[in-house]
Amino acid sequence: MDAKSPLRGSLLRANLHDRSAKSLCEFVENAVAPGTLTVTDDWSGYASLRKRGYDHHAIAECGDPEVAEDFLPIIHLVFANLKTWLTGIHHGVSRQHLQAYLNEFTFRFNRRFYPFNAFRSLLGIAGDAKVPTYAELYSGDWRHPRCSGCMC
Repeated sequence: MDAKSPLRGSLLRANLHDRSAKSLCEFVENAVAPGTLTVTDDWSGYASLRKRGYDHHAIAECGDPEVAEDFLPIIHLVFANLKTWLTGIHHGVSRQHLQAYLNEFTFRFNRRFYPFNAFRSLLGIAGDAKVPTYAELYSGDWRHPRCSGCMC
């Protein structure tokens, strides 16, 4: 696959409290270097990215699938795959464990072209991970680790 292919990108994901400009821009500032070309939809929450030093291009899809395909070619595919994976393989997930499933999806997506590296990364992560017992997992006190601006 061509290195400039739009399908080569990495998925950056974080759980935000809301979709306000403050939350969205804080995520971008923690995850993306200033000056980087940043393509988003035209949600008003992204409006200040250019003032914050990003080469921001807002794309108004207006429900036109061709616009989405031209400018944001993979994002709809990512969410469709996520929904299918959660409902088809896992038959839905509880809110309590959603974070763990999102972490796994992001991990797999970002290593989709390099399966051996995914396995090697997983071994390294597993060696340092604190895992809960069954009782801890279902006690209500355990919180799955969150990715905040990382590439999981």
